[in-house]
Amino acid sequence: MPEPIRVLVVDDHPVVRQGLRTFLDVQDDIEVVGEASDSTSCVAEAARTDPDVILLDLRMPGGDGVQALHALTAAAARARVLVITSFTEPAAVLPAVRAGAAGYVYKDVDPPALAAAIRAVHAGHVLLNPEVARLLTEAGPAEGVRLTAREREVLAEVARGRSNREIARALNLAEKTVKTHVSAILTKLGVQDRTQAALYAVRHHLG
Repeated sequence: MPEPIRVLVVDDHPVVRQGLRTFLDVQDDIEVVGEASDSTSCVAEAARTDPDVILLDLRMPGGDGVQALHALTAAAARARVLVITSFTEPAAVLPAVRAGAAGYVYKDVDPPALAAAIRAVHAGHVLLNPEVARLLTEAGPAEGVRLTAREREVLAEVARGRSNREIARALNLAEKTVKTHVSAILTKLGVQDRTQAALYAVRHHLG
């Protein structure tokens, strides 16, 4: 049996956290390894539990979800972040996507769809609806885009035209890990494909 997907639940409402834990704990392939109620405790719990996926609320006291995303990036957390939000306007989630979220779901999502989203994010996919993807593309890369050192290495290899398998071999990484990094790079840059990412790398002398 493969190892379960380790999930950290971050929400300032105890009832919401308990509800999410109750549902996720009955999934054979998902394990809730911790909870946090704000941005600061999110980063601390991520360091303590080393989750695969962080289920992150956007609106919390003492620092919102976007601040938590920036702090996780600064701490080089490996977890993929799935935002769970009550915001319905696509533009409202753009800052979170820009900050590195792998996607988002609404708080009224059906439980099976939430589990499917967690599995998809863990597999390296980016979950954006077409409207958010369009807004990202129209806006272009955000000012001050922050890529991790590893993401910059992967982007440089993408700019050289290498496939995920070739990048994995060059950087001594698993191919799945490379796929995850490429997805994160596309999300942070606000581009739709590897070609646009490569052009960004050339413009910014990253290749």
